[in-house]
Amino acid sequence: MNNKIRLGMSSCLLGENVRYDGGHKLDNFLRDTLGQWVDYVPVCPEKECGLPVPREPMRLEGDPTSPRLIVTRTRRDITDQMMTWVNRRIVGLGNENLHGFIFKSRSPSCGIEQVKVIDEREIPHKIGVGLFAQAFMDHFPLLPVEEEDRLNDPALRENFISRIFTLKRWRETPQTVEGLVEFNAHHKLQIMAHSVTHLRQMDKLVADLKKIPVAEAFQQYLEILMPALKLRATCKKNTNILMHILGCFKKQLSADEKQEALEKINLYHNQVVPLIVPITLLNHYGRKYDQPYLKQQVYLNPHPAELMLRNHV
Repeated sequence: MNNKIRLGMSSCLLGENVRYDGGHKLDNFLRDTLGQWVDYVPVCPEKECGLPVPREPMRLEGDPTSPRLIVTRTRRDITDQMMTWVNRRIVGLGNENLHGFIFKSRSPSCGIEQVKVIDEREIPHKIGVGLFAQAFMDHFPLLPVEEEDRLNDPALRENFISRIFTLKRWRETPQTVEGLVEFNAHHKLQIMAHSVTHLRQMDKLVADLKKIPVAEAFQQYLEILMPALKLRATCKKNTNILMHILGCFKKQLSADEKQEALEKINLYHNQVVPLIVPITLLNHYGRKYDQPYLKQQVYLNPHPAELMLRNHV
């Protein structure tokens, strides 16, 4: 890959003192670990729209589909001030070549789910979306987004990071028929681990490339790819992929090697060992027996090993 992945990020997660109480919510994994491969574009809606630090707490009130942003104590409605800034900032972010965004959870501006919305009876309902987060997702529907709290779930963390690395590779793919064919071939197992149905749609699109302009084909492919990768790669799906990979060695493996691989795959399937265990062994066999098909499969190395995203059971 060339250059770093570019991610938008709520500024407080990078350690900036921009929260209502003058503090921050530094996430060390995001800043220091993932940050080795990422350039962050920090965004703080409240500060950037002109509110002070520190400031009075705010909350969403009214209709969850179009809530108002209200200062809790003074009852000042700052929705219009926020949305004027949001609309301008969204346009600017369109020039940042972002591969995704990580939002601060439960924030009335940045939360992407379960944000409190207070009804007319002063009853809170965790059904809202932050004003900036909603506008961002509406404007960039194919970009991966997550909240820092959800990224504490190992499966969600791997899913999000896999998506941003895939989008980076996608953008670096030459916009040619050959480029699309190669990308689809190299990502076949990775996509299969998320959705066989979506993979069939992609294969059909690639097979019909002569019927549509290349630029249109690339856009259609992306519109299938990103929703596909958002689906969870479950233990069952991964096990099917591992067995598919093992089948590539049916003429090379000794009886002992095949037995060892089956044992590792079964241990993973029974959630005794993490995915990295059978993956490491199959990668070894791929190098040992020089399997060209497997060497090009992104599934075996979708993101830097240093992130240890497949090390959880």
